[in-house]
Amino acid sequence: MKKYLKIFVSSLGAGILIALGGFIFLSLKETSPYLGAFLFSLGLITIISFGMYLFTGKVGYIFDNKVNYLIDLSICWIGNLFGAVMTGYLLRLTRINLLNVASKVVESKLNDNLLSIFILSIFCGMMIYIAVELQKRNVSNIVKLVGIIMPIMVFIISGFEHCVANMFYFSYANMWSLKAIGYLLVMSIANGVGSLILYWINRFINEKKG
Repeated sequence: MKKYLKIFVSSLGAGILIALGGFIFLSLKETSPYLGAFLFSLGLITIISFGMYLFTGKVGYIFDNKVNYLIDLSICWIGNLFGAVMTGYLLRLTRINLLNVASKVVESKLNDNLLSIFILSIFCGMMIYIAVELQKRNVSNIVKLVGIIMPIMVFIISGFEHCVANMFYFSYANMWSLKAIGYLLVMSIANGVGSLILYWINRFINEKKG
């Protein structure tokens, strides 16, 4: 039980950090989107440095763990949800009003079709896998840092769908609905698919080298 509590608290913190990254992106989206995408990466840098649980960073390693890892992932997803949702609604209570920007962002997502959402979420999962996996490689700290920032900027600027970031956007815009929940589940699954595609490619390459 203590293990699962730690996972939940860690996931809660990760959800908060991703939400804050989403908030800074919203604040710069219409004036300096590239700067906003760059600053968004602070969330993932902190999550990786602190060893926090982020669903999109953990889901790609299902096959490296035992079956009960699925419980860890489920708790992680719920913790990320709590952190992102809580942060979104708290920020609605402040003097900083980015609600119009957030509403436009969410509307563009919910007006999209499921196939598009699924594909965009797959590529986001790939970007997060790259950022996380590179931290395990024997490369310089500069390469590791750039290896976090660049994939984050790519998925933000490209409009790829990150399930935890969208937990925040839906909450800050206060645009939850059955459709939003359904889309979020599709995003979560596809984020996992994207991560696993690169996981298997990476594993295949390494096995061939061996």
